[in-house]
Amino acid sequence: VFGDGFVATGITVRNTAGAVKQQAVAMTNGADLSTFYQCSFEGYQDTLYTFSMRQFFRDCNIYGTIDFIFGDAAVIFQSCNIYVRLPNHGQFNTVTAQGRSDPNENTGTSIINCNILPASNLGNVQTYLGRPWQQYSRTVVMQSNLGSLINPAGWSPWSGNFALSTLYYGEYSNSGPGAATGGRVKWAGFHLMSASDASRFSVSNFVQGNNWLPKTGVPFG
Repeated sequence: VFGDGFVATGITVRNTAGAVKQQAVAMTNGADLSTFYQCSFEGYQDTLYTFSMRQFFRDCNIYGTIDFIFGDAAVIFQSCNIYVRLPNHGQFNTVTAQGRSDPNENTGTSIINCNILPASNLGNVQTYLGRPWQQYSRTVVMQSNLGSLINPAGWSPWSGNFALSTLYYGEYSNSGPGAATGGRVKWAGFHLMSASDASRFSVSNFVQGNNWLPKTGVPFG
């Protein structure tokens, strides 16, 4: 999708390749000021490529395994259900792989008031909130319900110490059995955020949603 101002309501985008085919994108979105409402994105590895620009997902379902929300947009997922599926044997799951490569970019993935839960077939596979695809990877999870599938460490490295001091990963006011922060990673780039920190990643501040979302008719908060 590359049409600015694009709005989708009530559609399903599905890649049927399955886990065995490894990377298989269901949708790539590079449309500025784009909105997705009550949509479903279904795949396994690399389901949803939030490529660039400002994006907003509300009341959507996203299914996947490894890095299944990835890219370098300024994107908000609000009141969505994020379902983690069973990967190939021997693999673990990572919900996000944010690709910010420049510290001056105002990009990142903001997950607000969402549910991160196991799909029916997940079993006991280790699952992490994200890992750094690029040097300045930025992802926050706020006011969300985290199921017991989330590993106590919360986040996974990409390779060795790559980006662990330059990324920004944050959590704020989450709930559920996977939300306990006592066992979280001790990286320099990981933050237990304050209310002030969290406000930077709100709909109004992070994607300037008050300026363009009202005309879409899609609810936001």
